[in-house]
Formats: sequence, structure tokens, C-alpha cells
Amino acid sequence: MLTLTLRNLERDGLLTRTVHPTVPPKVEYSATDGARELYEHLNGLLEWAERHQPDIIEARREYDRLHAA
Repeated sequence: MLTLTLRNLERDGLLTRTVHPTVPPKVEYSATDGARELYEHLNGLLEWAERHQPDIIEARREYDRLHAA
């Protein structure tokens, strides 16, 4: 499963894969510039969600209260 995920990330241009001709073979993965940019955006989204978590919880409670069967 890990290999499939890594290959898909490589295919998407988010990782580069380097195979070193050793015994046993050594494989190195590196994040691309695009992956680093994506990380910055996802990290910003996570920070936003953490800052607004109390508001989201309260909004859900209020919604559930108003829409209770």
C-alpha cells in the first residue's frame, strides 16, 4: 500500500524518486516544489480549522437544536 501511494504521488508530480544502484537497492523520495507549496496551503487550512473549531462546534450544536426531529 505504501509503494502504491508513493508511486501515485510521484505520478502526480509531488515526489521525485531516486534509485541508487546498491545491493540491496536504495530508494530515496523527495518532495517537489509543488508538494511544498501544497503543504503550505494545507497547513494554513489546518491552522484555520483549529482557530475556528469552537465556532464550528457551536454552529453544529445550534443547527442540531433548530433541526431536531
